Amino acid sequence: MKMKFLWLVCVLVTTAQAASLDLNVPLPLVFKPTLQQTKAAHLAADVLTRYHYKAVPLDDAMSEKIFDRYLKSLDPEKLFFVQSDIDRLTGLRTQLDDAIINDDLKAPFTIFNLYAQRLSERFAYARTLLKTGFDFRRNEGYQYEREKEPWPKTEAEMREVWRKRVKNDWLRLKLAGKDDKSIVKTLDKRYVGSIKRIAQLKSQDAFQAFMNAYTMAIEPHTNYMGPRAAEDFDISMKLSLVGIGAGLAEKDDYTTIRELIAGGPAALSGQLKIGDRIVGVAEGEDGTMTDIQGLRLDDTVALIRGTADTTVLLDVLPVDASPDGKHRRVSLIRKKITLEQQSAKKSVIPVTDGSTTRQIGVISLPAFYEDTQARQQGDQNFKSATRDVAHLLDELRKQNIDGLVVDLRNNGGGSLAEAIELTALFIGQGPVVQQRDAKGKVVIEGDPNLGVAWSGALGVLINRGSASASEIFAAAIQDYGRGLIIGESSFGKGTVQTMIDLDQIAKNDKPTFGELKLTIAQFFRINGGTTQLRGVTPDISFPAVTDAENFGESSFDNALPWMQVPAARYSPIGDLKYLQPALLTRHEARVKGDKSFICLQESISNFNLQRKKNLISLNESERRKERDAEEVRIASCAAGKDEGANPPEAAVAENAAGNKGAILDDGLQANERSLANEQAAEKSGKNAKDVLLNEAAHILGDEVDLLQRNARFVAGAVPPVPLSAGP
Repeated sequence: MKMKFLWLVCVLVTTAQAASLDLNVPLPLVFKPTLQQTKAAHLAADVLTRYHYKAVPLDDAMSEKIFDRYLKSLDPEKLFFVQSDIDRLTGLRTQLDDAIINDDLKAPFTIFNLYAQRLSERFAYARTLLKTGFDFRRNEGYQYEREKEPWPKTEAEMREVWRKRVKNDWLRLKLAGKDDKSIVKTLDKRYVGSIKRIAQLKSQDAFQAFMNAYTMAIEPHTNYMGPRAAEDFDISMKLSLVGIGAGLAEKDDYTTIRELIAGGPAALSGQLKIGDRIVGVAEGEDGTMTDIQGLRLDDTVALIRGTADTTVLLDVLPVDASPDGKHRRVSLIRKKITLEQQSAKKSVIPVTDGSTTRQIGVISLPAFYEDTQARQQGDQNFKSATRDVAHLLDELRKQNIDGLVVDLRNNGGGSLAEAIELTALFIGQGPVVQQRDAKGKVVIEGDPNLGVAWSGALGVLINRGSASASEIFAAAIQDYGRGLIIGESSFGKGTVQTMIDLDQIAKNDKPTFGELKLTIAQFFRINGGTTQLRGVTPDISFPAVTDAENFGESSFDNALPWMQVPAARYSPIGDLKYLQPALLTRHEARVKGDKSFICLQESISNFNLQRKKNLISLNESERRKERDAEEVRIASCAAGKDEGANPPEAAVAENAAGNKGAILDDGLQANERSLANEQAAEKSGKNAKDVLLNEAAHILGDEVDLLQRNARFVAGAVPPVPLSAGP
């Protein structure tokens, strides 16, 4: 086996070098595992095989699963490897378990090295296609989703895939009004940038990709995080970090300031502006300046972050200066920055029904965040989703709202404790969720808090992106009959994870080995069911923007199965089922005449048709006809909407299609747009009419009306007369 492996390594290196010479592509660095990585892999395997909820041995069978998932994670759309590559790599199929157990990671790194080489070759070939241009009169199509396709059999077949891909890139810019010269300049810069980013890859990238292939081969929500990824995850959970309070982006090879956080050192200094370019970073006033041009953005961010109350010195090229312009030195004291933009937010939507206007409060919660460390240290002002929502509820009550919508769309979860405590704000004391561990022990969890922060009409808005803690909250609200669940079926993640610090196990003083996000339990609704695979089914359904086949728990081939446990003992607060027929009738009647809602449905329908077709024309005349028809449809929609209305869901559906929504498509990638255009688009999105949220507010208005006209229902009694769907 060892001789076979050495032969395979020689074949791959020789093949890579030959291909490099063919295309005049600089050979990427050959990545090698570090001693720390081999130890981290071995330690992670010990934890995974002993403590995972679905613990499985690390053997040849698991190695094959890791191999398949590793290749899929590196090249999901079959754009880099050809079948001969896969055939050569097959010799490693049952060796990945040995690589971990024997502390020898050559095998996974061999795969990654070939991947990096193929990346360079493909983008180098793309550059050569720009020299000759394309004939857009030909009738041919481009298949833009290739995940389910076989690997291209030959290099010739792969080059044909890339010819069509580059042709589509060119056509998109052409349809956006660009001339050939500017198109070549834009695309060449794009492909060169891709090659540069390949050159910036590190051994940690290879290791993290491989380890996640291992962890996710066990179960979809178990992950490995290197020290830097673990730090970023911690920041996302506690919504705070130590830094200067500036959002950074990569623009034209410069690290550019795209946002200044209010109250942060950067904003308070008055010395920095949006668009300023940071070209150097030093630690302390007298520190050595590190040139960061060409550095990866995450490396730059790591240099700027640091310990609270320490000094960081920036070498800044002002926004209005030329590349050869005068630089400015800016000294800042790092401080703790709270990421308020990612915190819970409130708003009020007035809903008019005849002569009656009701005020419907909205709380948008992007995640169930919690600064666990600050809480454990007794910080009275620790960051918490529940605390923030409670504060917002106090403010909304003072505004005399009539009903409340909790918007959990695209809330992927977070702290289980926060999900339980937030639920208690609306139900008071009682069980919220059940947890079953690997041994089958079931624990019922709830919050002993007897206080209810909001007892009025309640709706919870969810979509396919609402997962985990969001589903715990929505399911409990539904099981108690406390509120209406509105939207589309949720993600279907019914598992519980905990963070395992590998450095703590190894007794390392500094972060070296990283962390595991480990699945340790499955959670169940208080009615005994689970959200696993099936998600939370809404009481009032909205059109599904996302593709359930490709997004959600049911899209994973190794997700845990749906199962059931005995129901917990709980007392329902209400029974909103009596209201649902009337609410549904009113909803359907209203959206039938709502131009914005109709346009949203049309956009989703068009998107679904395009997705099933999975083929976009590369004929310019045909694409222009498609674009013109889309312009007419969008203009018709705009004419029937309120001023400024532009449902973001429609844009999502349109942009997900191969032509990225025709009229909305400028042919550019995110880092190719100017900051001014980016910010204008963001502002437009924030000010746009949210069709689904607006309709959810109307449904809550209907609920308030029906409850007021059927007072006995509030006390839990069956209404004495049928509820009317009309006014």
